[in-house]
Amino acid sequence: MKCKHYILSIAFILMLAGFYSCEDFLDREPLSNYSNESLGVTEKDTAGTKTYSADEMESLLKGAYADFKNEYFMLDYFIIGDAQSDNAYAGADNPNMFEVDEFRIIATNQLVNRDWGYLYGMVAKCNTVIENVANTTGLSQERKDQILGEASFIRAWAYFDIVRLWGTVPVILRDVSGINSENLPEVYPILYPEPKQASEVYQQILADLETALPKVRETAPDKGYATKGAVNALLAKVYAAMHDYDKVKTYCDAVIAGGYTLLPEYDKLWNNSAENSAESVFEINCYDWGTGGNWGVFMFAGTDWKKFCVPTNDLVKAFDDENDHIRKSSSITFADVTGKWTDKYWTTDHYPFVNKYRDFSGAQNFILIRLADILLLKAEALVETGDISGAMGLVNQVRARVSLPPRGTSSADEARRIIEKERRLELAFEGHRWFDLLRTGRAISVMNNQRDGKNKPLGYNLTEYKLLWPIPQSELDKNPKLIQNPGY
Repeated sequence: MKCKHYILSIAFILMLAGFYSCEDFLDREPLSNYSNESLGVTEKDTAGTKTYSADEMESLLKGAYADFKNEYFMLDYFIIGDAQSDNAYAGADNPNMFEVDEFRIIATNQLVNRDWGYLYGMVAKCNTVIENVANTTGLSQERKDQILGEASFIRAWAYFDIVRLWGTVPVILRDVSGINSENLPEVYPILYPEPKQASEVYQQILADLETALPKVRETAPDKGYATKGAVNALLAKVYAAMHDYDKVKTYCDAVIAGGYTLLPEYDKLWNNSAENSAESVFEINCYDWGTGGNWGVFMFAGTDWKKFCVPTNDLVKAFDDENDHIRKSSSITFADVTGKWTDKYWTTDHYPFVNKYRDFSGAQNFILIRLADILLLKAEALVETGDISGAMGLVNQVRARVSLPPRGTSSADEARRIIEKERRLELAFEGHRWFDLLRTGRAISVMNNQRDGKNKPLGYNLTEYKLLWPIPQSELDKNPKLIQNPGY
């Protein structure tokens, strides 16, 4: 039956192709397709291999990097990582984000749909670069290798987020820019691919990162480029998600040996006095409004309207219980918003906002990976491989910067909770918390025990199937090979 459906689909599209252009008969951008017109790139030989000039290829790579400034990374990344966790409430007034926050997501949720599109769009741009860089004219072999490595890193990042959000998903590795009646039978399976098990997706992520590691540069003009440190850090994170702790230690050690150091003052990470610092491994660079400023800051800070990612009562309590005044003041600020709006979680005379993003000039950077994250990830791996003392040494290195006393334990379970809490307080509002809870298997327990400021249960009903998002209904409607995640 599936074979018959496939043959009929091919025949039907071929028939339409005889009357219409590809743009006429495809009512969407397929997952593997990407138009380069916005980048000023002209495609060559749409039926086969394309040849690009050096400037065109550099523009294609720039376009892939530019996706780190889209709506996914400047807003949704934090809704997913923090508002879906115990760090923040959704805030503002978007019902789609309330569904994410409260584990009521459905397949027509707009965040689910747009983030699938953003991430697969990122993949498609990288596919264009990866498949065609070897045929580019005017580039040295060294630069071709660098471009291949950088695009492979970006594609790995996109697939890492995709697999953690959706699980069983398509893996698209081909660039299909030209579609016609002759090549359609060949490209149809690429345009409408079958999903792969998460284990297969992870293997592709690792393959991309292994391609990237020897090819990318040691250093770059700023921390917004893929370097060996960034690739090693992402490898450590991927292996942590796979629970291969020996590999986590290996790649964390490679980052630590790469010359990164903790800044002496925690707040310098956020007050724009030390952007692209020695602690930063990979960050989104924003300069001013003329070059694409950071509009995401306005999503989290300011009293002109009710903002997203409102810090939770539980997170504020966690900072207070730890007497962690330094990181609390850098992470959360309070204001009187009486008369501006109401809130079911907070009184309006002492209302919290994210404080890590506070520069409204357009020049605020977002740090996506930094050394403290890697130190604490290694600590986690050390506990899982039996070195609790070594793990506590790394935790205390991070705590010392913010004038907190050292922690110690001989219990693996207690060490896990110490590291979990330390990562939460150190990395609040950096998009990590939800994925930490997923990785450690703690999401259901932590979220179902959440309480508000009056110690009233929030009533989350997080179950196993809700740990993954539903496949967007719009994608299911367009690709009959996709299968909805169980429970939705």
